[in-house]
Amino acid sequence: MMISCRKLTRRFGNLTAVDDLTFEVAAGSICAFLGPNGAGKSTTLKMVTGLLPPSSGDIQVCGLDVRSRSSQLKRRIGVLPEDLGLFEDLTVEEHLSLIGDVYGLGKQVTRERGNQLLRALSLEHGRDTFAAACSHGMRKKTAFAMALLPNPEVLFLDEPFEAIDPVTSKIMRDLLQSVAARGITVFFTSHVLSTVEQIATQLIMIRKGRIVWDTPAAEVPVSIEQHYFDLVEAPVVEDIEWLGSPRS
Repeated sequence: MMISCRKLTRRFGNLTAVDDLTFEVAAGSICAFLGPNGAGKSTTLKMVTGLLPPSSGDIQVCGLDVRSRSSQLKRRIGVLPEDLGLFEDLTVEEHLSLIGDVYGLGKQVTRERGNQLLRALSLEHGRDTFAAACSHGMRKKTAFAMALLPNPEVLFLDEPFEAIDPVTSKIMRDLLQSVAARGITVFFTSHVLSTVEQIATQLIMIRKGRIVWDTPAAEVPVSIEQHYFDLVEAPVVEDIEWLGSPRS
C-alpha cells in the first residue's frame, strides 16, 4: 500500500480533531477524502505529509514511516496545500525552477519538465507573471505544476478543484487520471462532489474526525452526492417565506 494509517489520532488540547483513523490507499488509486468543514480532513493531510505530528497512531507513505523518515518522504511526494504556498515576488516559471533546485533535478531536466507542464496546464502565456498578479486559477495551476514537477510517487492535494473555472478543472482532472494510470497515487480532499464522481476510484468519508465510509467508488450504492448527504452532512431545508413575498 502506498498510504497506510493505523489508529491515527490528533488532539489539540481537549479537542480531538482526528479520532482513530485506519485506512489504506493502493498504488495508482485516486482517493477522495471527503467531509464537512472541521471534520479533520486538512489535519489528516498535514499528518500524512509529515507537516504535523500525530498524537498517536502510525503512518506509512511509500513504505516509509512518516514520523521517523519525513525528510526522505518529502522527496517522494508532491503536495498542493490549501494555501498554495506561493511566493508573491516569484514568477510562475521561477516557482518551477525553485522546485527543481529543491529536488536536485538539474537545470535542463527542470526546464524540460517545466515547459511540458506549462503547456499542459495552459500556463505558457503566463510564465513570466508574478504570483501576486496571477488570477486564482493561474495560482492554483502553478501550485499543481510544482507538485507534479519532481515526478512524485504520491500526490497529496488539498481542495484542488475549489474556486477554479471549468477549463482549469477539466485540465487538472485529465492530468490526475493520466498520472494515476501510470502508477502515481492521488489522495485529495474536495467539496466539489461532481468532480469526485468523475475521477475518484476510492472514497473515504469522515465526520467529526472519524471514518464513516471507505470503499472503492464503484461500490457506492447511490450517487456520491446522495451518499455524502446520507452519511456525512444532510443539507438544511428551510423555506424562507419572506424571500420573494410582496414588499409592504
